[in-house]
Amino acid sequence: MKRQPAWMRKASAKSSTQALGRLKAGAMNQTESAYEGELLVRQRAGEVVWYRFEGVKLRLADNTFYTPDFAVMLADGQLEMHEVKGHWTDDARVKIKVAAEMYPFRFIAIRRERGSWLVEAFD
Repeated sequence: MKRQPAWMRKASAKSSTQALGRLKAGAMNQTESAYEGELLVRQRAGEVVWYRFEGVKLRLADNTFYTPDFAVMLADGQLEMHEVKGHWTDDARVKIKVAAEMYPFRFIAIRRERGSWLVEAFD
C-alpha cells in the first residue's frame, strides 16, 4: 500500500500548533524581527546601549545550553537576556527559569499580543 504524501495527511493537534521547522542559527523569525525594531527604537531613545541577536550561549548542565534571543545592555550597564516567544513550551520555560537562577543577568520573556509587547521578568 502506498503512503500518502505529507501534505495530504491530516495534521495532529500538536503538529498544527508548532512551527514547521527551525530557522538556521542567526536567522530571526517574524516576531523576533519585529522585536528588534522595538530594541532599535529604545536604542535611539538612549535606553539601550547595545544588543545582539543570539549573542550569548549559556551552559545549564552537561550537554544542555540556553541561547537567549537577545542579549541587551541597558544605559545603566545592566545586562538583560530577552526571550521572544509567540508560544511557550514547557522546555523553554524551564530553561529560562534555570538560567535565571544560575546567572547574574535579568531574564525577560517578551510576547506580542494584540500589537503590544507583554513582558514577564524571571528574577
